[in-house]
Amino acid sequence: MNTEITIRPKLQHLGLVTRNLDAMTEWYRQVLGMTINHRFGNDGGAQGGPPFRAAFVSNDEVHHRIVFFELPGHAPDASRRAGMQHVAFEYRTLDELLGTYVRLKGLGIMPLFAAGEGFQTVFNYADPDGNAVELNVNNYGNDWTATEHMRNPPQGHERRSLVDPDKLVAARLAGVMPEQIHERIMAGEFVQERAHGGHHVSHP
Repeated sequence: MNTEITIRPKLQHLGLVTRNLDAMTEWYRQVLGMTINHRFGNDGGAQGGPPFRAAFVSNDEVHHRIVFFELPGHAPDASRRAGMQHVAFEYRTLDELLGTYVRLKGLGIMPLFAAGEGFQTVFNYADPDGNAVELNVNNYGNDWTATEHMRNPPQGHERRSLVDPDKLVAARLAGVMPEQIHERIMAGEFVQERAHGGHHVSHP
């Protein structure tokens, strides 16, 4: 587990806020061949759902290259505009992600939250301007499998589970394998007892 040298992860996906989810997904389908792998939200004013809609799209084997968020209040006028919701970077292994967490913690840079999302584990940070920056790792090590998980999540893996990064690091240093850590996260272990960054950023 490297905790000293800066690891350079590749850019994985963008999160964009939009006023018109359907128009955006159709345009990206037509122009770039993007396919909707997953969508959710309050379609048609359904009761009990989240107060927004979202669609995860990709044009290759990765589960999503762009996620669009249609949020209330983003009316098409001069005072409001759409924009980036977050940017994400993918690490090759859980050890790279955890090692980066330890390195950044030593610099006083803490995540807003960390979570297991079934197909991936994510650490979310804020840059100096307040932009959301996600660091993640594919829990399967295989993009096709992660995409299938997103389309058909196993029972108990439908929702995000907030976790304490220090507990993950301790478990990994104790020899727990990444696959076991993934399963234990989704079983409700490694629960985060407090927010590291003072507040949470909502990201489906």
